[in-house]
Amino acid sequence: MGPQGRGDAPSGHSIGLAESASMRVVVQRVSNASVSVDGEMVAAIGPGLCLLVGVAVGDGSEDVSAVVEKIVGLRVFPDEAQKMNLSLAEAGGEVLVVSQFTLLGDLRRGRRPSFTGAAPPELAAPLIDEMVDGLRKRGVSASQGRFGAHMEVGLVNDGPVTLVIEVRQGSIV
Repeated sequence: MGPQGRGDAPSGHSIGLAESASMRVVVQRVSNASVSVDGEMVAAIGPGLCLLVGVAVGDGSEDVSAVVEKIVGLRVFPDEAQKMNLSLAEAGGEVLVVSQFTLLGDLRRGRRPSFTGAAPPELAAPLIDEMVDGLRKRGVSASQGRFGAHMEVGLVNDGPVTLVIEVRQGSIV
């Protein structure tokens, strides 16, 4: 949670170019996943991918597009020989997108993470929505958590398969 008790980044922070962060996405292949807020389930999926997304200062639409393209084409689902050869569409999987600014936590100094690399909520929330919309436009069944809320995320990691995607200026790095 953020310092104000919300699940979003503190506003009013900026970082220099030397410290610039990039969008970070933790991709987990799941048997199922869900998000609850205040005891109410707000999103749930069956087999597919759970995306924990950290939006950084300076991220934009080109970064979202790069992630969407990567996710749609990512071959991480097993074929009949149990090799990771199938994409999300080929496997009939769904996606759950969860905003998680703590992925941008800087642990280099002290004991308390610094979140100055995380985009403020007014910039991050529209990019999360854009990601979900982009996935849907590509024919993927996509759900999302509730931005800015204290979320309880439940998932069953299948495999386990967990990957990390970083995007800077529209390119996977």
